[in-house]
Amino acid sequence: MLRVAVVGSGPSGVYTAQALLNQSLVPEVRVHVLDRLPTPYGLVRYGVAPDHEKIKSLQNSLRAVLEDERVTFVGHVQIGGVGGVPPARLAELYHAVVYCVGAAADRPLAVPGEDLPGSWSATRFVSWYSAHPDIAPDGFALEARSAVVIGVGNVAVDVARILARGADELRATDVPRAALGALAGSRVREVHIAGRRGPSQARFTTKELRELGALPGARVVVDPAELAMDPAYAAQEGLPLPAVVRRNLEVLRGWSAQREASVSDAVRRIRLRFFLRPVELLERGGRVAGVRFARTAPDGAGGVQDTGAYEDVEAQLVLRAVGYRGVELPGLPFDPVRGTVPHVAGRVLRDGVPSAGEYVAGWIKRGPTGVIGSNRSCSKETVASLIEDAPLLARRSAAEDPLAVLRAWGLRPVEWDGWLSIERAEAALGRSLGRGPVKIPDWQGLLAAARGEEE
Repeated sequence: MLRVAVVGSGPSGVYTAQALLNQSLVPEVRVHVLDRLPTPYGLVRYGVAPDHEKIKSLQNSLRAVLEDERVTFVGHVQIGGVGGVPPARLAELYHAVVYCVGAAADRPLAVPGEDLPGSWSATRFVSWYSAHPDIAPDGFALEARSAVVIGVGNVAVDVARILARGADELRATDVPRAALGALAGSRVREVHIAGRRGPSQARFTTKELRELGALPGARVVVDPAELAMDPAYAAQEGLPLPAVVRRNLEVLRGWSAQREASVSDAVRRIRLRFFLRPVELLERGGRVAGVRFARTAPDGAGGVQDTGAYEDVEAQLVLRAVGYRGVELPGLPFDPVRGTVPHVAGRVLRDGVPSAGEYVAGWIKRGPTGVIGSNRSCSKETVASLIEDAPLLARRSAAEDPLAVLRAWGLRPVEWDGWLSIERAEAALGRSLGRGPVKIPDWQGLLAAARGEEE
């Protein structure tokens, strides 16, 4: 029997487990899917916006894998770091370990004022309204009148949409109580989404973009002059543009033609801005008060260049959504430039040589690229390498009962029954509030629910 640990229960981790179950060369495989959190599904639970029910339903297919009798979910087990199980000790328990730990850090703006109160990463904001237990439930008061979201990808659009969406519309979702209350009392009336390049180079999908225009009580504002600066926009009829770019430009063209009267009547305005590069976050009274942008323009080679002009945009809340970055896991090799673990076809490299029994999949393997489905092929490649190595891996020693060893080391794993207990507690919490299931947002509450204890 081949015993494999998969570290991370998000899509890449679960797809890795699925690929191990589906292969036929090694008939007997047992997989333990480990996670630092007592809950499974990774970013599907803690990164997908609560009003994106179709994407969140992916949990159902992930669930089917984790409920397979050959798979064991092992939550509340940290690997690496302070108080965590070192990778070297974990390797003693399994024939192979696959690390699917994602890219947990945000890319900084690297501009003055970035650390001012009121300036946050978009990921932190997403984690807050998704009830991630690492973020205080009362972490955002939303007293700002104007917010700036820096970045033009789907994450930027997500956080802007949540800021502009009425709390009543989110009541039917699993948004935690504190976040729903803060959104209900939000004073935000204007949300700017700003990118340093043009609309044809934005990374959002058309579906996400159109959702902004469908928000009740909100209007999207697009400056026709900024659209006209984009060479692809100006000549789109004669260019073989990708379909998503063409559709995005059509949506933006429609918004740019809106009558000002229809915009002024809106409860909230969402302003999509282009060719603006942040150079400084402005301060007033010890808090962020705005963003100073350098005006850019196409450089004729697919990039942009500064024009020498600047524009200040008022904001009491700034959220950066400019990408993710992998974080070093102590005990594993790490490439600080790429933000990934060095590997060949998923095999971890130590000093340029494949390390027996150590593998990677997902963003920590290839960087933060692609969509959720991209993790399938990535995981399959890694599992193919692992199965190719199986004859050698089977000669390694492995614990008969890794969970017993983890408990002997002082850990208190949350298994699948514990997760089901959390689900029941969240359903009960929702019923008490007259809602559907509502997420428990703190460590104490999650662990108490997992063990069937009353808070």
